[in-house]
Amino acid sequence: MKQNTIIKTFISRFLILILNFGLVIYTTNMWGSQGKGVISIVIADLTIIGFFCNIFVGSSVTYFASKYKTEQILLYAYLWSILIGISVPLIFSTIHTLEYPYYLIGLSVLSSLLAANVNLFVGQKNIKMFNLYTILQQVIHIFFIVIIVYGIKITSVGAYFIAQISCYVLLFIMSCFQILRHCKLVNISFSKQIRNKLFDYGWKIQVSSFLQFLNYRLSFYFLEFFKGITSVGIFSIGIAFSEAIWTVSRSLSIILYADVVNSNDHNDAIEKTKISLKISFLITLLFIIGILLLPAQFYVMIFGKDFHETKRITLFLSPGILAIAVSNIIGYYFAGINKLRILNIKSVIGLVFTLISSFLVIPRWGITGACIVTSGSYCISSALLFWKFYELTEFHIRDFVLSKSEINLLLNKVLRKNN
Repeated sequence: MKQNTIIKTFISRFLILILNFGLVIYTTNMWGSQGKGVISIVIADLTIIGFFCNIFVGSSVTYFASKYKTEQILLYAYLWSILIGISVPLIFSTIHTLEYPYYLIGLSVLSSLLAANVNLFVGQKNIKMFNLYTILQQVIHIFFIVIIVYGIKITSVGAYFIAQISCYVLLFIMSCFQILRHCKLVNISFSKQIRNKLFDYGWKIQVSSFLQFLNYRLSFYFLEFFKGITSVGIFSIGIAFSEAIWTVSRSLSIILYADVVNSNDHNDAIEKTKISLKISFLITLLFIIGILLLPAQFYVMIFGKDFHETKRITLFLSPGILAIAVSNIIGYYFAGINKLRILNIKSVIGLVFTLISSFLVIPRWGITGACIVTSGSYCISSALLFWKFYELTEFHIRDFVLSKSEINLLLNKVLRKNN
C-alpha cells in the first residue's frame, strides 16, 4: 500500500470532514432540528434506494473494472441506475409517505450514475480521481446551496436537495468526459455472462451493506415513530459526528480494496489490512477523544439550543464508532477476496440486535436509548468480523499500535510532501 496514497487520501478525507461539519452546522442553524430531521430522513431513503442501485454500480464495478471492458460494465451500470432510481422510489411511495418524492427520484438516478463512474476509478486504482470527486461532491454542493439560498432566494429545505441534484449533474458530466473519451463505441455490447457476474457479486455484497445500513439508520425510523421528527434531527448530529470520523477508515478501506482486488498475494493482503487497522484505530481514537474533550456548551453555540444533548449522544456512540472504524477495514478485506458470507452473517446479527432492543429501549429512553442500541449493534457485529479475521492470522496488540519505524516513515512522507 503506497504511503503517499494513504497520506493524500487522509488529507482529502480530513477536508471532507471539515466540509461535512460546515454543512451540518449550516443546515441545523438554517432549518432547525425539524428541518435537519427531514434532511436526515430523505438521505436515509436515498441511501436505501442506493443499495438497490449499487448491485450494478457499487463494488461490482470496482471488482470487475480490471477484468472486463469499461464499456460493457458501464452499459449495465447506467441502465440499472435509471431503472432502479425511478422505480424503487415509486414503490417506496406506496409503502410510506416520502418527503420530497420528485427530488428523491432525481437524487437516486444521478447519485447512482455518478457512483458508477467514481467506483470505476477505484477499480482502475485511480485513487487520485476518487479522492477528487469525493471532495468535489461536498464543495460543489455547498456552492450551489449558497447560490440557491442567497442568489435565487429559495430558503425552504428543498434548496438543500436542489443544490445536491445540481452538484450530481455537474460531476457526472465531468466524470463522463474523463471516462468516455477513452472508450470505443464498438466495444459496447450486451453480455449475459458479464451481466450475471456483475449481478451475482453485486447483490451479495449489497445484502451485507443494506443490512449494515439498517443497523446504522433503523434507529432514525424508530425515533420518528416513538418520539417525533425533531428527535431524529437531534440524534442525527451524533450520527453525523460518527460518519465524519469514519471518513478515515472508509478512505483507507477503499485503498485497501483497490489493492486486494488487483493482487493475488494473500499474505501481502493480510499485512496491508493490519497496517490499515493500525492507522484507522489510532486516528479514530484521537478524533473521539478530541470531540469528547469539547464542552457541551460548544455544541449549543455551534448547532443551536436544541442540540444541548450532542456531547452525551457522542459519548454513548463512541464505543461503536471505534468498533466500526476497525471493522470497516476488515470488511473491505473480505469483500476484496470475495468472501461475502461472513459480511452477511455479521450484519444479520447486528440487525437482529437492533430490532429487538429498539422496541424495548427507544420507547422508554428516547434518544439515549437509540444511542445505546446503535452502539451495541456496532460493537456486536464488529466483534464477529474481528474474530473471523483473526482466525486467519495470529492476534497481536501491535496490530493496533504504530511502530517507531512506521511513524518515522509517515512523518518523512509528510515532511517531504511539504518541502
